[in-house]
Amino acid sequence: MEYADRIKALPPYLFAELDKRKQQLKQKGLDLIDLSIGDPDLETPQPIVEKMYEELQNPINHHYPDYEGLFEFREAVALWYERRFGVSLDPSREVMALIGSKEGIAHFPLAFVNPGDYVLVPDPGYPVYRASTILAGGIPYFMPLKEERAFLPDLRDIPSEIAKRSKLMFLNYPNNPTGATATRKFFREVVAFAEDYDLIVAHDLAYSELYFDEPPTSFLAVEGAKEIGIEFHSLSKTFRMTGWRIGFAVGNAHLIQGLGKVKTNVDSGVFCAIQRTAIWALQGNVDEEVRKWQMILKKRRDLMANGLKELGFSPFVPQATFYLWLKVPEGYTSVSFADKLLEVGIVVTPGSGFGQNGEGYIRMALTVSEDRLKEALNRLKNLRF
Repeated sequence: MEYADRIKALPPYLFAELDKRKQQLKQKGLDLIDLSIGDPDLETPQPIVEKMYEELQNPINHHYPDYEGLFEFREAVALWYERRFGVSLDPSREVMALIGSKEGIAHFPLAFVNPGDYVLVPDPGYPVYRASTILAGGIPYFMPLKEERAFLPDLRDIPSEIAKRSKLMFLNYPNNPTGATATRKFFREVVAFAEDYDLIVAHDLAYSELYFDEPPTSFLAVEGAKEIGIEFHSLSKTFRMTGWRIGFAVGNAHLIQGLGKVKTNVDSGVFCAIQRTAIWALQGNVDEEVRKWQMILKKRRDLMANGLKELGFSPFVPQATFYLWLKVPEGYTSVSFADKLLEVGIVVTPGSGFGQNGEGYIRMALTVSEDRLKEALNRLKNLRF
């Protein structure tokens, strides 16, 4: 029973491989400080849990949901976008519920990418951009994200013959894994580039609410973006609802419709109780919890970034996300340094797992307590390399 060629072409999923390694180490009794996965360590805010319990009691939520999402959910998303980004959306045509943003990102190329089409993919980047391109029969063309350019791709470096054969560009700001943010000026350059080459832009905005000072903008807030773009977001990081699996796509009505044609054939939507709980969260009922979460992450960022600098490292200090992107010491690759850290029970993600331009870096997720971060710094202090 041979795998299909599209499956053979996929690289091993980075985080699944990490999970196997961690389980092996735990079985040996090693005390692991896990800085590898972007899954918040704090529980979902209790008011959200209580709201979900209330919705579970209502039989109206026990039936099949609407494929596109409850209209009330799409309306709540549109109102949130207007309030947060100043972006106007038609909830009936420009908003769709997702089973988490990852699902929507993975399905989107199936609607628009034909075999042999190029897809412009950030490198380093979230592995699903590359994987979804391969599953759709497309060819990933990697756009290097370099520190000297603040981890923004240089669109001028994309060969014209590649751009002409490209159907789609993936972007992600605030960025995973680097933590970089993008300016409106850069987004305007993207819109102009997309218009020149008749490209679709798919922007992953999952980390927009994990910021420390200036709120990041939406790609759709830039003039012309909605004519060529779609944006993905979720409640996972903002409201610490990673396991709940609810997100949404917004933007150009034709692009939303195309994604819907895929989704109506492969899933039956998001559990209505979760959608109604998400409506309540988006209406601002837990905004204070979100602000507390931002402050916790800012303290963790400062603690870890300052501690790493004192130890001689050069972390990229982010303005958003809960990641630190860290250069490895001379003489190490990203994998060999990640293996070195495992000697003292610190689990990180090798940068090369995010693409060849991630080589020479590791990613640390700030998803453990301050005490555990201090312990990680102490372990690093005593590590010889």
